[in-house]
Amino acid sequence: MSTMNTEGQEPAVLFQFLSKLGLKEFYPNKLTLRSLLEIKENSINEEAVTSVEEIPRCFLRKLFKINAECRNITQLSKDQEEDNDLFSLDLYTSDDSAENKINPLDLIVALFLCADSFLQQELALKMSMCQFSVPLVLPHANSQSTLMLWALRDIVKEWRPHELSQSRGCVENNIVQANIPFYSFVRLKNCSLSKSQILNHALSHGQQNHNMFIHRDMQGGAHERKIANGLVEVCWYLPCGRENLDIFPEPVAFANLRGDICESLAQFTFLFQVSTATFVFMDKVEENEHKILTSLQDVKSKLFFVVNCKEGTTKEDRMSIKTTVEELDLPNSNVKIKKSRVNLTEFSKTLCAAIKTSLSDMKTTISIENMLDKAVELGLSVDESTSDDQKKAAEEIVKGIGVRSIPHYKKLQLPLQGENWKRLSQLEMEECRLKKAGDLGLEEYKTQLQAEKQQIKEERGRHKLSKAMKTFIEALSTSDKEKRDFFLKLMNLKLNAHLRSVIQLSSLRHKLTEHSREKVKDVKEIAELDQALVDSSLGIEHYMREMGLIYEVSLQSQDTADKMSHLPGLAAEMLLDGYPLEILDGDASNIPVRWVTDVLTELHRKVGEKSRLLVLTVLGVQSTGKSTLLNTMFGVQFPVSSGRCTRGVFMLFLRVGEDMQCKLNCDFIVLIDTEGLKAPQLAQLEDSYEHDNQLATFVIGLSDVTIINVAMENSSEMKDVLQIATHAFLRMKEIGKKPVCHFVHQNVGGVSAHAKNKTERKHLLDQLNEMTQLAAEMEKQPSITAFTDVLDYDMDKNNWNIPGLWHGTPPMASVNTGYSEAVADFKKNLLETVKRDRSDEVSQIPEFLSWMKSLWKAVKYENFIFSFRNTLVAHAYDNLCKEFNDWEWEFRKEILSWQTAAELEISNADSESELLHVNKLVDSNKSQVSNKIKDQQTIMQRRLQEYYKRKDKNVHLIEKYKTDFVNQISGLAKEIQHSVNNRLDCALELRKSSKEAQDIQRKHRGIIEQQVMKLLSDCKQSTLSEEELKNEFEKMWTEVTVNVSGLKEQNISEKILQQLRTNFRNRNVNEDLQKIGDLKEIAKGYFKVKKEHRKKKIFWFLRKDVKRELQRSADGVIESCTRFVQDIAKTDTDYNDSFTKKLLEKVDESLKQVSKHRKPQFEIDLKLHICGIASREFLQMHRNFLIDKDPKMQLEKHKTQYLSDFIDLYKERDHCQRKANDFVSLCIKPAVEEYIRRSLGVKIVDEILNSSDSADYNSRSFFQYNIQKELLLKDDFEGFVKYITKYEIYVKDWIFQQILQKMSEDNTLFKLKNENLQVIVRKITGALEQASKGEDGVLLPDDQESITQLINNMRRCLIKDISISVEAEKSTLFKIQSTCHEFTKSLSESLSELKKQLEEEFSNSEDITDTLNKLPIKPQDELFKRMFGCGQQCPFCKVPCEAGGKEHEKHHAAVHRPEGLGRYQYKATQKLSEALCTTDVQSERKFSNTDTKGEYHPFKDYTKYYPDWLIPPDPSIQASDYWKYVLVQHNDRFAEEYEAKPADVPEAWRRITKQEALKGLKDAFNIK
Repeated sequence: MSTMNTEGQEPAVLFQFLSKLGLKEFYPNKLTLRSLLEIKENSINEEAVTSVEEIPRCFLRKLFKINAECRNITQLSKDQEEDNDLFSLDLYTSDDSAENKINPLDLIVALFLCADSFLQQELALKMSMCQFSVPLVLPHANSQSTLMLWALRDIVKEWRPHELSQSRGCVENNIVQANIPFYSFVRLKNCSLSKSQILNHALSHGQQNHNMFIHRDMQGGAHERKIANGLVEVCWYLPCGRENLDIFPEPVAFANLRGDICESLAQFTFLFQVSTATFVFMDKVEENEHKILTSLQDVKSKLFFVVNCKEGTTKEDRMSIKTTVEELDLPNSNVKIKKSRVNLTEFSKTLCAAIKTSLSDMKTTISIENMLDKAVELGLSVDESTSDDQKKAAEEIVKGIGVRSIPHYKKLQLPLQGENWKRLSQLEMEECRLKKAGDLGLEEYKTQLQAEKQQIKEERGRHKLSKAMKTFIEALSTSDKEKRDFFLKLMNLKLNAHLRSVIQLSSLRHKLTEHSREKVKDVKEIAELDQALVDSSLGIEHYMREMGLIYEVSLQSQDTADKMSHLPGLAAEMLLDGYPLEILDGDASNIPVRWVTDVLTELHRKVGEKSRLLVLTVLGVQSTGKSTLLNTMFGVQFPVSSGRCTRGVFMLFLRVGEDMQCKLNCDFIVLIDTEGLKAPQLAQLEDSYEHDNQLATFVIGLSDVTIINVAMENSSEMKDVLQIATHAFLRMKEIGKKPVCHFVHQNVGGVSAHAKNKTERKHLLDQLNEMTQLAAEMEKQPSITAFTDVLDYDMDKNNWNIPGLWHGTPPMASVNTGYSEAVADFKKNLLETVKRDRSDEVSQIPEFLSWMKSLWKAVKYENFIFSFRNTLVAHAYDNLCKEFNDWEWEFRKEILSWQTAAELEISNADSESELLHVNKLVDSNKSQVSNKIKDQQTIMQRRLQEYYKRKDKNVHLIEKYKTDFVNQISGLAKEIQHSVNNRLDCALELRKSSKEAQDIQRKHRGIIEQQVMKLLSDCKQSTLSEEELKNEFEKMWTEVTVNVSGLKEQNISEKILQQLRTNFRNRNVNEDLQKIGDLKEIAKGYFKVKKEHRKKKIFWFLRKDVKRELQRSADGVIESCTRFVQDIAKTDTDYNDSFTKKLLEKVDESLKQVSKHRKPQFEIDLKLHICGIASREFLQMHRNFLIDKDPKMQLEKHKTQYLSDFIDLYKERDHCQRKANDFVSLCIKPAVEEYIRRSLGVKIVDEILNSSDSADYNSRSFFQYNIQKELLLKDDFEGFVKYITKYEIYVKDWIFQQILQKMSEDNTLFKLKNENLQVIVRKITGALEQASKGEDGVLLPDDQESITQLINNMRRCLIKDISISVEAEKSTLFKIQSTCHEFTKSLSESLSELKKQLEEEFSNSEDITDTLNKLPIKPQDELFKRMFGCGQQCPFCKVPCEAGGKEHEKHHAAVHRPEGLGRYQYKATQKLSEALCTTDVQSERKFSNTDTKGEYHPFKDYTKYYPDWLIPPDPSIQASDYWKYVLVQHNDRFAEEYEAKPADVPEAWRRITKQEALKGLKDAFNIK
């Protein structure tokens, strides 16, 4: 061992040693705690040490995991191999590998020299936890050694002295402040006895031998020490209160000086002066040692010699000792001789006996803290300054407590977290749950709660900044991080010290535990003790909590807000520095949402918006080692206590190293530590379960990984925890979050534990399955029957056995290395799983905050069903709805385009072909469209599957709605198939009636043309003037057309009646329908509900209600159906049976919502009434069609042209251009107009969906928002009534008005028509050019015959675009005299003229309404289908459903209304109900209506009668401000409209402004 004086050591030795360990860059004191906590590759994967530079990091990693083996890694793995060659020269020469051999003591000294003061504290704390000795005096090259007072300040120990063993009380104290007898152990230069080994034996008496002090027989202990001589280590013996186990009856400190006393004289002198007794180990005494020893004062009771009397000890050596003993006048009892035959264990007992004797004679003791002056006096430095500002600030704050009780102090200095804050939290919770309303109306009660909340907020706003908080904030606000850290640490130490001196928290905890163990528990006393414990605790977290509340309150006024605006940034820096942030105040059960939001937002900003989070939580029964587990896994320091743990939820940010960021897909791991679930002593309190449930749901909801700490010894509490956790997981599944869950079984050891515990794990899974079924029953989810339905759970992979932390009985039990290894293994596997399974969808801080707020709302409302108030869920759902709507429109557009082409094909079918051919064509088209729809359906399904595979847009949150969307695609396909088939049938019917008209027309055309030629032949005999020619022609025309027959009018009434009979098939109503006379004569008056329309078995008091309800329903259905009929009648088509079929389907759909108390007669009469209206409208439509298609009328259109042909032929004039004009005017123009009409509807929809107003039609919720916003701004009462009572009609009208407005802006309709015109004219021009050539590409011959060829070619080219009337063509080209080339040229000129003419017509056209009504594809209908959805309305307030599409499992809406707006009124007073259904469903109130047969039923259980509706509790008062405002503004008029009395609205509603109503609307629909 080195004999060089430490104080005179050259720094070169130190630097050389530090360089070898790779620590030189950190010297002095540059190694920080923060850098060690970063999650890096090497912190997960433990690999063998292969170089000396790796030793320090590996030591620290193991130490931070409380692994007692950390001191054994100072040797390289390759150096461990033994050299067994007896004849190897290496055995007899110097060791070449000595360079690589490090003494653990040197490593510890080096690390303490390089660590900053906070890391030194952490090192000392972890070493103490491992039951290692810790540095008391640290040697330093070329300078003073240092008393490590600061480094030891964090160590707090708990013990039970024998005097407290009866009362089972404990003492808890900071080890540097405790007055503990202090024994020093030193040696002389010549000493062959290991004092460290003897001390280890002495301290391990009665327990397995534990190496608290490193000694020569330990791994690396025999290597030469380079820098550790002069080190003084200290450790403590602490009694457990059992006489048969304890070595000493009270705590004892043992100091051990490394090296001999001559090398470290200052340290020895210091130790001797502060010690209760000093034991000097020796073989002999040399001259300089004799001088040192004989210079000591007061040695009789304080100095002990431990003499090693070994074989070979010379007489001289014995004499040197005897001389010294005599000179010091030491009594024999102070000299302990170790004879060679006595082993170390036996000799250690001798020393223990001496110490016990010394303890009984002891007069005074000194704490380490009080050694400071002596150390300075003797030339030692101290590692903490006594005069800095931070210390003053901390002292000032703690001094402010004075003699006050802690509750009183908190009231004065931390007023914002007092009763007012707790009351505010209770009010917020009650506002959500409304359990104590009593007889008050719910809205009135809510108003009262709001008023009280406002009053408390105003009171809180008047609080001035207390002295303690002013000092606290000022001290934190320093820009010097080190000063801030010192302040916080000092503050923590001083607070703890004060609390220990004033109140024995441990005794309070002890009392609480004792009371909870009693068979007959006094619940009241337990509650009082628990509250006393809460009230009497005071820590940094209370000041931080107050700071957060100060910030929240400051926002109420601009002046204070500016002063406190820096606080979130301050807290964010602290989070980044490794301090926990309280996100949920456990004392008040509340989250200071604005504070937490602003702190985390600041943090997000400070890290350059790179804040991907992996959130990990540990849950478990109180005091089962949750915090210890987290601390061991990540080396952090959450408060650990055997009593009540952290009261609330704390988060701690750990940076992820760059090497792991990509692998883990996160920048930070966020650890969440919770107040323990099911604290046994609190299990009897009535709100305990509720509190645990809230906490578990909240933290599980926040987490990506949840670790459930299972302690087998607490089986009943554990069962409760599992029940709570299972419930929480189920709720998370409901809202789309699927955390990973691991079960950690603590205190399970043994090699075969995993195998033995298979039965236990199976039992656990059975319990989880049982609890899942219970939870599923409560949450009304019968499909979930096993835990694996809720989570991906593997019995082997998701269960971890971890042995107990301690070997033996604390406080002197040694740490179990198996604990640390098992935890490290668990951590590695857990992060490996995260690496493998982590999706790209990772929440950054903004998403985390949004989720946290939504989750907290859900917890407060006890509402875990899918709710649109959950912002992230709402956005995720809306995003999918937007995309889905786009896919749906693409689907519809594709089929509409095909349908238009198919209709054209049917229309273009050769007019002379048989109808059989057209029928076949329609059947073929139906088959084709069926395949096309299947293809489109597959495309849409694939898109949906791909969307759900995406990792962004929070898709996982809406997983459960996937089935709804899948069903919607199927429903859409069926609806489109049905619609297209109907349109094809209509096209077929139209073709049939057109053929009839064309046949008549063809027959008479032939006659006319024959007569024209005969007249021409007759007139050629003489010369006639033009006027005479006209007269002759007129006579001929009259004679020929006089007998042209019109189309036969169908019996529309009979056809409609036939459809009605089909609709009522198998319903026994034919007799009623037989009696019907002329359907047109029915329904000319008002439809009145009669007695025979309602069932007889109804309570008399309900009859009036049922009648009124039936009348309202009938009026609504009639109005809606009348509009439907009128919309069809406005088109230029003929009647078709599919119209009536569709009408009756619409009535059937509407009747599903009509009261169950109606009789079949109601349906018969209502349908007859509606069919009566339809028969008149459809008959008129049919007549208009007949007039339009009348053969005589069609022939009349060509009269002028025939006259011109007749005169031109007579006068032999060139009529080429006129013929071209006629052909374009009579054949091309109608076809072009028809083309534009056919394609315009789709074009308009596209224009609107791609315009700046497209957001209106993106999602149903945004659509609703815009409608309601417009209603509010117009403030039109009639509009509100129509919107509420005739929702479908209102929406249709609104969409129509929006289209009108859009089409009239910037001549949009003209532009769209013009675009279509350009397209078709281009096609016709191209077709003309192509048609003018034969199949060989050569121009057609320039003769008359080629004109027919030209037109046929044109028709063939344009067959898929337009339908050119054959009859019109034959008429216009009658007896054409020009040649083909000349006619082609004229045709081209006419087309140009047509284009100009139509452009002018379009620009002058003003009747947009007529244009829209006559379109075959109506844009208003397409947008209505897109936005209207299922059309269902809330059974209470009549708000329309906003769920996507028609096929969804549940109806829901973002903003419900006061029920009075849906006509609900109180029976007793006839006043409109002001209650909101979203409030009622969370209250104890009941409802009665015709559905309940007048019986009262709890609102909470509304799903019994309305299982398809999901009405979530109102999560913010503002959300329904919109409809409250509307009711207040029009209360009297609504009452008059609904034949009721005005509602009694709460006074607070009258104060709601229009701006607040609009804000409430925005909040409800998540509009930014």
